[in-house]
Amino acid sequence: MAAQQRFTFIDAFRGLVGVMMALGHSNYYFNSAWLSLDPLDPFFDNTPQYLLRYMGYLCAPGFLMMNGAMLYYVFRRRQRAGETVRSIHWGFIQRGLFLIAVQLVWVNASWSGFAHLRLNHFGIIATIGLSMLVLTWLLSWSWQWRAFGAALLFVVHPLLLKIPYDLDGSAHYWLQLFIDAGGFTKYPLIPWFALALVGSVMAHFWFEVWRDPRCRARNSVITGLVLIGLAWLVRLGHGFGNIFPWDTFFSYSFFLVQKYPPSLVHQLWFSGAVIFMVGVFDFICQRSPLLHPLAKVGRVPLFFYMVHIPLLAIFTRRLGFFYHQGAVRESLIGWVVLLAVMYPLVLWFGGVKKKSRAWLVRMI
Repeated sequence: MAAQQRFTFIDAFRGLVGVMMALGHSNYYFNSAWLSLDPLDPFFDNTPQYLLRYMGYLCAPGFLMMNGAMLYYVFRRRQRAGETVRSIHWGFIQRGLFLIAVQLVWVNASWSGFAHLRLNHFGIIATIGLSMLVLTWLLSWSWQWRAFGAALLFVVHPLLLKIPYDLDGSAHYWLQLFIDAGGFTKYPLIPWFALALVGSVMAHFWFEVWRDPRCRARNSVITGLVLIGLAWLVRLGHGFGNIFPWDTFFSYSFFLVQKYPPSLVHQLWFSGAVIFMVGVFDFICQRSPLLHPLAKVGRVPLFFYMVHIPLLAIFTRRLGFFYHQGAVRESLIGWVVLLAVMYPLVLWFGGVKKKSRAWLVRMI
């Protein structure tokens, strides 16, 4: 098998997503705003609170798109190395099932500091795993067909949201698993899988077409800006693709697009933002080691996710320190302390993963 190549700009962006996600989770555990904040219908009483919540909107699209991109890259690399498609698929299936198991057994329990097991919730890690299971069978499609599939899901999903269902019946589990957001999951498969498809399409260009790094960075920035422009056009329309209304251009309400479940504006806006920022990170990584610390985090993103949540939960919920008692300042302080604890652990596990061939270590 060919030696694995690292793309520092991809690792650095995944690291940024992880660090931003940690800030969002620190905000959840330390910020008293969450005593009254409904994530499905958020409100904000001041600009710092708004910005602290809003910056986390990039994280889930970033995770799904990077997962789709790297899945495509690994698929193509293993094909060129002579590995059979069946063998490649089996590896991806194992990984997808492992992510679902991690969500159900570890992540769900970690939010309470392991106070109780919760098997009836399907979160972001499980959605990434399920997206992997589906995308595995589409990686041999041309980039045009995958792009068409993503665009179709973008447009059709708002129509599917009109399907009525009874929250008291069992049907809501299936509707929320695939279409809507609610108590069972905030990350339905169809819209989030569409972002993984977009990532796999971009991987075709990042790793196979735009081989010149300057061309790759420039074209990524342009592509991202085009998608953001499309999002603004849809947002200005006040109609299809908008769930949250807005009052004035560039107001809080204009930028506060629906995330749970994601609206069409969200899909265009944040897929564009991810592609744009990958281009910016590529440009920086070509010229400076500034982002290398983030790349260390991005090389072990699942480990970072699995460890930082229980650290926050045990400290706040189980030990009773500042749980939902602070605001923006306390959230930022908790975030800085969390990163100071996590970074040495990231460096340690990165070294372990580089040397180990154990199945469990490779899955994490």
